[in-house]
Amino acid sequence: MSGGATRVLAISSGGGHWAELLRLRPAFAGCEVVWATVDRAYSAEVPGERFFTVRDATRWNKFSLVVLLFQVLWLLVRVRPDAVVTTGAAPGYFAVRLGKMLGRRTVWLDSIANVDELSMSGRMAGRFADLWLTQWEHLAGEGGPAYRGAVM
Repeated sequence: MSGGATRVLAISSGGGHWAELLRLRPAFAGCEVVWATVDRAYSAEVPGERFFTVRDATRWNKFSLVVLLFQVLWLLVRVRPDAVVTTGAAPGYFAVRLGKMLGRRTVWLDSIANVDELSMSGRMAGRFADLWLTQWEHLAGEGGPAYRGAVM
């Protein structure tokens, strides 16, 4: 850890992923939180806090994914978080993978919208997360995410 308050990079894609990430704010009490997402307009929801934007990318646009990968890597090097917390999609996937490679603690909280199955990005990133959570008890299992209650 950095010696002072734990620095957390809270990162997600937009829409529901961002809304769910914001709902985790009470869990970040006492931490220095750096926020990152795909839309600059969301900075209004975290006034006075460090905020970064990254490219919005999907699996259908490989070039955008490569750009996003390098943006997230640069963000991790620049921010130097102690922990990475995400609710998902592409920015979260890269942040968990790269954060883990850089020795950071990582948390993946799969989207509450995924009621019947885990998200694709969650399935891909979960095994690299130090803590992999689902909000649906029936989706938890050995080798998969843990269920610790529905926090959303």
